[in-house]
Amino acid sequence: MTKTFAPDGAAAAQLGDLPTWDLSDLYPAMDAPVLEADLRKAEGDAKVFAADYQGKLGDLSGDDFATAIKRYEALQEKLARIASFASLLYAGNMSDPKIGQFQQNMQERVTNITSDLLFFTLEINRLEDAVLDARKAESAALRAYAPWLRDARAFRPHQLSDDLEKLLHEKYPSGKGAWSRLFDETMARLRFPFDNEQLTSAQILHRLTDRDGKVRERAARSFGTVMGENIGVFALITNTLAKDKEIDDKWRRYPRPPSQRNLYNAVEDEVVDALVSAVKSAHPRLSHRYYKLKAKWFGVDQLDYWDRNAPLPDADDRIVPWQDATRIVMDAYQAFSPELAQVGRRFFDNRWIDVPTRPGKSPGAFAHPTVPSAHPYLLLNYQGKVRDVMTLAHELGHGVHQVLAGPRGYLQADTPLTLAETASVFGEMLTFRSLLKGAPDEKARRAMLAGKVEDMLNTVVRQIAFYDFELRLHTERRKGEVTAERIGEIWLEVQGESLGPALRFHPEYAHYWAYIPHFIHSPFYVYAYAFGDCLVNSLYAVFQSGTVPDFQSKYLAMLGAGGTLRHKELLAPFGLDASDPAFWSRGLDIISGFIDEIEAAG
Repeated sequence: MTKTFAPDGAAAAQLGDLPTWDLSDLYPAMDAPVLEADLRKAEGDAKVFAADYQGKLGDLSGDDFATAIKRYEALQEKLARIASFASLLYAGNMSDPKIGQFQQNMQERVTNITSDLLFFTLEINRLEDAVLDARKAESAALRAYAPWLRDARAFRPHQLSDDLEKLLHEKYPSGKGAWSRLFDETMARLRFPFDNEQLTSAQILHRLTDRDGKVRERAARSFGTVMGENIGVFALITNTLAKDKEIDDKWRRYPRPPSQRNLYNAVEDEVVDALVSAVKSAHPRLSHRYYKLKAKWFGVDQLDYWDRNAPLPDADDRIVPWQDATRIVMDAYQAFSPELAQVGRRFFDNRWIDVPTRPGKSPGAFAHPTVPSAHPYLLLNYQGKVRDVMTLAHELGHGVHQVLAGPRGYLQADTPLTLAETASVFGEMLTFRSLLKGAPDEKARRAMLAGKVEDMLNTVVRQIAFYDFELRLHTERRKGEVTAERIGEIWLEVQGESLGPALRFHPEYAHYWAYIPHFIHSPFYVYAYAFGDCLVNSLYAVFQSGTVPDFQSKYLAMLGAGGTLRHKELLAPFGLDASDPAFWSRGLDIISGFIDEIEAAG
């Protein structure tokens, strides 16, 4: 039976039944015999694979090469299923020591097994282009893996010796992985005093959108104070991982801290630089202008930082029951594309989603693709706000994208992060436009527009500010360890520049950098959100214009391409080009246009 929880002490009846996911499609339980059997089989298969192919790739025919890749793919998918199960179980309750132990043990065992497979991509990258081209010319089966070979070989200039690569791979659980786990478990363990309650990070941050300004202030100060009391641990984790990245970048000859991430994202450094430059140049007409307007609405010259996401006087702050949220999102998807909606419904019909807040659960929201032979899972911390409905639309977009890309197979289904946000942000836009169309009056419409602008500023301006913070921090770390106090200073500098003079920051806000998980788990990931938002703004404008025939089919084909195509190829059917500086301006103009509309409404 589906379990229900009452978030933040609210009556469960307000939100209705909140589903928790059923992970049995991956494995029945931590101690399931089939899980142990899969691990043992993978251990044996990996050793046989190494015996069959290590040192022999250059002698294989094209078809035999394709067979090797298929065997490699099957092994990696089996291991990814195990790792996904452990990761999702852990995300559901990071406070349970038995689950934490299981997750660590699975990570270590999977790492040990994949050590026997590491040679494969290393040897592929040592082959000359002419050898691979000849093999692909003679084998249609091998040509089907051309996108994966292209992406794997993109890292050739940065590849180390086999022994060093194996050492780094095997040390991951006791290095980066261990520090990441320390961060996760520290955040999960922290409790934030609020009145007579001890709240989780997700619950206390939820209070920052409360209509009562005193509630927002108490929550903000509580969060900042507790983070400050633990800032030494977070500064140590951050400094250690930044130094680790510096060493890795030096050995692998990456010219700048973000370069490795850009290569993974299959996007050129100069394209990312153009995005960052465009957003920072737009601060005066976007964030600075909007927050000045918001301060005026609140009757003050400056907003305290805890009022940045405060609901507007006419904002829709009703509690949205879960069933209503699913209907709102699914109706928006259905109106755009019945096929898209049909895929989305599977998440609700089959319990592929975990919705309620609870102690120990990973905060925030995500979509985990797991493996193509299974299906994605979504995690939310649903508390009934309209913004939570938009989060559902966002994560469902990810999930639908992952399902549609699944037929590409394990090695080619994953999309670079820059494009992985496309379906999620598009899903948000569909849902927002649907809600906006149903606004009862102009006051409600203005409040909805303002709420959307705030979400877009959080996605574009704030995420680029996060990127700027990371870049400054990693650059400074290369000169020596950075104190917690100095990290806080960098944070405040960047926040002031990006959000503008209408925001007032109090001392405890200097500690807010420490809870952002992307800084720990995925350095320089954050610009992908801004990339995706601006991309979708341009894409949605094309959809509204009606200039591209059969837009929905082209859109579904783009999602179904998975990781096989780069951004230039994917956007070409829509007449868009992310390498064109005007592309970013077009996306930012959508946000500016919304602010124009709000200003005109008075």
